[in-house]
Amino acid sequence: MKIALIGQPNSGKSTIFNSVAGYKSITSNLPGTTVNYTESRVRLNGDIYDLVDFPGTYSLSSTNEAEAEVSKYLLTAKFDLIINVIDASQLGRSLPLTLELLELKIPVILALNMADEATRKGISIDPEKLARILGVRVQSTVASKNLGIRDLFILVKQVIENGFESHLIHCQRDVEEVILEMEGFIRDKFSEAISHPSRFIAIKLLEDDDYYRSLLIHQNGTALSEKIEELQKKLVELRGKPQDSVMFLERYAMAMDIYEQTVRLGVPRHDWREKLDDLLMHRLGGYFILVLALLAFFYGVFHIGALLEGFLLTGFAGLEGLLSSYIQPGSFTFQLLKSILWGISGGLAIVLPYLVPFLIGLNLLEDIGYLSRVAFLMDALMHKIGLHGTAIIPAVLGYGCNVPAVMATRILPSRRDKIIAAVIASMVPCSARSIVILGLVAFYLGPLWAFAIYLLNIVIVSVSGKVLSLLLPEVTPGMILEIPPYRWPALRVIGHKTWFRIKEFVVVAWPILIAGSILLGLLEYFELDRWINTGLSPLTGLLGLPAVVGTTLIFGVLRKELALVMLTQALGTTEILTVLTQQQILTFTIFITFYIPCVATMAVLSRELNRHIMLSVIFFSLLLACSLAFVVNQLGYLVF
Repeated sequence: MKIALIGQPNSGKSTIFNSVAGYKSITSNLPGTTVNYTESRVRLNGDIYDLVDFPGTYSLSSTNEAEAEVSKYLLTAKFDLIINVIDASQLGRSLPLTLELLELKIPVILALNMADEATRKGISIDPEKLARILGVRVQSTVASKNLGIRDLFILVKQVIENGFESHLIHCQRDVEEVILEMEGFIRDKFSEAISHPSRFIAIKLLEDDDYYRSLLIHQNGTALSEKIEELQKKLVELRGKPQDSVMFLERYAMAMDIYEQTVRLGVPRHDWREKLDDLLMHRLGGYFILVLALLAFFYGVFHIGALLEGFLLTGFAGLEGLLSSYIQPGSFTFQLLKSILWGISGGLAIVLPYLVPFLIGLNLLEDIGYLSRVAFLMDALMHKIGLHGTAIIPAVLGYGCNVPAVMATRILPSRRDKIIAAVIASMVPCSARSIVILGLVAFYLGPLWAFAIYLLNIVIVSVSGKVLSLLLPEVTPGMILEIPPYRWPALRVIGHKTWFRIKEFVVVAWPILIAGSILLGLLEYFELDRWINTGLSPLTGLLGLPAVVGTTLIFGVLRKELALVMLTQALGTTEILTVLTQQQILTFTIFITFYIPCVATMAVLSRELNRHIMLSVIFFSLLLACSLAFVVNQLGYLVF
């Protein structure tokens, strides 16, 4: 049985998904697209379901790629049921999507999520009356507290087993007659060509949706085009507005009518949230608090990571000493086993101590609702760079991983903005780069030096964005951003989300790290690493780095954290400060922070934009990294 979770952004849809799916999730692309959805096979109430969490969408119209692909997949993948997740405090704004879903003729359950937030705002919803009007089952939930989730899926089982016929909410009579005429035409001329609900297709054709027109245009296309044009003209004459606006306004009017019948407004309770927003989004104080929050975040990650790293590295050093007492040092077997041990220790003792607290902190900031407020604060900066304010969203995502950050640029309104935002997103220090920054600079030079690298990165990203904006001039519109309410994060959901992101490292990166460690060990044993280091010596020499670090730069292209782990192996010690100077540590980290994006980021840049832009990003980032690292190396004598 296949169930779809559909809802507008910030409706709590993914929180419901995470509460039942957890770490057993996989992320895929909708067929033939770069639009992500998350899927999990879960056992609920004794039955197994395929649960699909779609990206947040405001409608099923082709206003952007994500919304268009959601409607296509819903109609082609044969779903047994749709759970329409609604922010109960925004019922009127959410119902237009519900009305579209009902037209798909797929059973729908309405999850009135964030019921506690609606109560706080003085909003009282009559779920029984709402259920009668729409002909659907309705369940109130508070997903962040795991309230009502079990009851929701009991309803799911009941509806799938027994069926439940929803109602079609009709438009006003004049518009309804046009829809029925279009629907009748489709049934008469194209009944064998489509398997989708004829009413839904009729409305989409009247809205001038290119995808649904393409389904039929190859059969008697002239007659279809003439009929669509005739009825669209009729809609315009009836209402004096463009045909797509007519359909939108009809849905909105129906939604507000339902809202007025089912909602009673009381007196909202003003609490600490409004006062907190006044502080966090203040035009001056908000930036001061943001800097303090980031300092606290990175200090916390560093201190936890450094404590664990020191403890674990001591343990692995003891294991290496134990290995040398049983196997002859310098032998092939010793080199192979030592390389495997270094690969394991690199992941367990160097990467995970920083990665785990970093992701937990990032998930907490996201679930609390602070990251959206950061986007609001940074909107003005984005416009000074010359970008749409929404471009801050991919940039913020980049601190977790550059790959989804680049993919998130599809929400931007123009290709020019997408290109600039993708370049910026690929330059943001992801969690892998953060591991290098924290594991090297923070650990050996101090947390303030690490924070300075992040500030330098913000400056460089801003300047780069401004330069690109000047090279690609275009007027950028303002930003409309939905600020979600503050929520107390559910620790279970935080744990699941953190594991979901760590799993990529454990399953994908760690095996590559161990394999890379073995490869580097073999290169060292057969003395082939000297050839690579010699070939890269002009670069390492320019940066004032030892020639032996050349191989680590190659591994860093696969995964940035590999550069740090391979560095300890190439130098032959985890006590890096005994081999490299503070100046060299800073130079190496600056280079790794800004140079070529990882392989996965390069692939998604090529797919989202094109190969030429991807190659341009590689050239630009390599030139930038070399320039910055060279300057740091030259000026380092003044500081260290």
